Amino acid sequence: MSVKPKSAKQAPSAAAKDLVVLAIDLGGSHVKVRLSSGSERRTAPSGMEMSAQKMVEAVKQLTADWQFDVIGMGYPGPVANNRPAIEPHNLGPGWKDFDFSAAFGKPVRLVNDAVMQAIGSYKGGNMLFLGLGTGLGSTMIVHYVCLPMELAHLPYKKDGTFEDYVGERGLEKYGKKKWRKSVEKVVAKLQAALLPHEIVIGGGNVDKLDELPDGCRAGDNENAFLGGFRLWKDEDLRF
Repeated sequence: MSVKPKSAKQAPSAAAKDLVVLAIDLGGSHVKVRLSSGSERRTAPSGMEMSAQKMVEAVKQLTADWQFDVIGMGYPGPVANNRPAIEPHNLGPGWKDFDFSAAFGKPVRLVNDAVMQAIGSYKGGNMLFLGLGTGLGSTMIVHYVCLPMELAHLPYKKDGTFEDYVGERGLEKYGKKKWRKSVEKVVAKLQAALLPHEIVIGGGNVDKLDELPDGCRAGDNENAFLGGFRLWKDEDLRF
């Protein structure tokens, strides 16, 4: 991808400003939706019985009284060509290559869920996003260019990966005190290797940290919605 460098952040065009975006944050237990024009957050259960088509039907029911132009959606897995690249671990079947634009009858921009939360957390420069949850989500944004990453699977110590130590399995296996130490060590290794200007730590388990490592700030799960809006409204972003 060729990206034209920008010396300063550009204001969104009038067309982008006028778009009403539906943001969909899809997780293993719930699917959550909000509107860029201002709305409450609405949710529906997801889980192992939810196929892609069932998710579309659930979102249509949740948003039956809402008006929107486009959709920004985070998917818990790799994305290629605006479609899920593989089946998710914590949902039902029928996701790979599913055409969400056709199913919703609206233009959809689909990204990995860590990418969407990273976009919502981004303030400029080089930022590394780490999502502490069931696994370890990771994304770099380098001067508005989004780079999905799979840092979770890098080898760590003699017997595992980063995810084995700082994901949910590590928390359950080693306990909170050792898990916090692992988070601190993994963050330090990634800081040294990638040299981000800052690291944003998000995900459901960030609240279990007593304090954040140096050079880090806490994310917020609500930033996933902001990321969904910015997929359409922030014209500087490349993803």
